[in-house]
Amino acid sequence: MPWWSWIVIWIALVALSLLFFVVLGVRLFRKFMATVKELGEAGDRFSSFPSAPPAAGDTAGPAPAGDGNVPPPEPGSAVFASPVQMGHDYRAAKLARQEARRVRRVQRKLDRGQPQRLHDIEFS
Repeated sequence: MPWWSWIVIWIALVALSLLFFVVLGVRLFRKFMATVKELGEAGDRFSSFPSAPPAAGDTAGPAPAGDGNVPPPEPGSAVFASPVQMGHDYRAAKLARQEARRVRRVQRKLDRGQPQRLHDIEFS
């Protein structure tokens, strides 16, 4: 093998390794920029805090979402609540949603002049 073939082989190896490192660098840069973009979006999303609930004497705000006697639950309070209470709240909310859907369905069928379901009529 002539002496210049070794020079060509080593130049090709160095060029390929440099190309490999450039490709890895570009991929790393793109992933880094995507991560920075996601981090910025998450910062924008979580930087705005919800407004504080109105004070007890302040009547200018909207009415509480509860039934009047019970204030609405604080965000994150489910973590410290008992499983029995959370199960009860879940079932009560589920029944309320079902009843609201039933009322909307009955009204929609009444507006359209369609026959009602026997199941819906029994509860009315």
